[in-house]
Amino acid sequence: MALFQPDPTFYPSPEMATKAPPERLGYVAGLNVDGRPDSMSVVDLDPESSNYGTIVSSVEMPNVGDELHHFGWNACSAALCPYAPHPHLERRYLVVPTLRTSRIYILDTKPDPYNPKLVKTIESDVIFERTGYSRLHTVHCGPDAIYLNGIGSAEGGSPGGIMRIDHNTFEPLGRWELERGTQQMSYDFWWHIGLDVAMTSEWGTPDMFENGPVLEHIVNHNYGHKIHFWDMRRRRHIQEVDLGSEYQMALELRPAHDPTKAYGFLGVVVNANDLSSAVFTWYRENGKWAAKKVIDIPAEPADADLLPEALKPLGVVPPLVTDIDLSVDDKFLYVSCWGTGELRQYNVSDPFNPELTGTVQAGGIVRKAEHPTAGPLIGAPQMVEISRDGRRVYATNSLYSSWDDVFYNDMNGWMIKMNANPEGGMELDPDFFVDFGSTRAHQVRLEGGDASSDTFCYP
Repeated sequence: MALFQPDPTFYPSPEMATKAPPERLGYVAGLNVDGRPDSMSVVDLDPESSNYGTIVSSVEMPNVGDELHHFGWNACSAALCPYAPHPHLERRYLVVPTLRTSRIYILDTKPDPYNPKLVKTIESDVIFERTGYSRLHTVHCGPDAIYLNGIGSAEGGSPGGIMRIDHNTFEPLGRWELERGTQQMSYDFWWHIGLDVAMTSEWGTPDMFENGPVLEHIVNHNYGHKIHFWDMRRRRHIQEVDLGSEYQMALELRPAHDPTKAYGFLGVVVNANDLSSAVFTWYRENGKWAAKKVIDIPAEPADADLLPEALKPLGVVPPLVTDIDLSVDDKFLYVSCWGTGELRQYNVSDPFNPELTGTVQAGGIVRKAEHPTAGPLIGAPQMVEISRDGRRVYATNSLYSSWDDVFYNDMNGWMIKMNANPEGGMELDPDFFVDFGSTRAHQVRLEGGDASSDTFCYP
């Protein structure tokens, strides 16, 4: 008699996940701006494979102009959580939202992980009607449903927010929030599942980002600068923490993977006063949530002749921290400086006193740092993903089409790999470079799970 057992890629604790086998494949969302549909590419990550470091297949989407964004797995280690277990699920489907057209694509990676197939499309009118949201952004696999957020309302303004999607049918179930409180802007979301607390961050309304950054909005402090905390079970807003209005575009949220820990990290793109970037640590103190700036990365002076038009009057290259990622063991935080072309590694064993332990230069607005295989690079590390054991770090270079065009208007897509030392430090892998050509490479998901897609419910 067959026994039903959980997917072997599900792990009760982050410690167990760090001992998982190495990934063989990476799924990479690709954006096209030349009239072709976007695509999902499969990259061979197995050093023993004859196809290592190459694109082995691609799935073209059926529509043009989607802007594939932060996709995720239909199921992950959250399926083992005791209050809403779904151990019968398997990590099989990629749930792929589109930021510009507000569709959802479902890709099946089984039976052939090397050749995923598009099996379902959920059109925007269904999303609008059932949830009231648009400009779909981030996917997280929860214990009771798939969670996905929209940055805008169905009408294209605010509020943005979170929706729930059925694990089996992938149909939207409706808006997650019952009491929104003061939250209006949206960007990222995640949770401290052991504490029944969710967090959301802020970018701006669609008119503030769809056609590129708006300097006037930065100067006037109109972009988002708050973290919102929610009672996860009751779906109610409980507190907002304002980082200060000069900290414009509070984006990626990276909570500790250990479910007993009540802290996490938030990246801020730009300080309106000096164009620096920052990372904050949020934490709970005396029953309330607070945030403290723990990393400050200054802008770099530059010759105006080398700068894109948007930066010429400023005379500097802002770091533009557009992504951060936390290793599964909660030891290292990776910070991508998309403007200056630097990937930074910090030891955050003490989350209030990060220690810079490694840097890699790749591309950059002015620097255009070389890769040994490809020469000077256009673009810079943007989206970052870490293997479960923390030994391998992957980065791609595209942010969002209209923003790419402002800062890197002749961008081709690429993916690089860093080898990380468990004791600290990292180096660029000279033998790994994936050239996507005119397709702009955005987010990476690793076969079997990675550092930014799993929730663990046991310490």
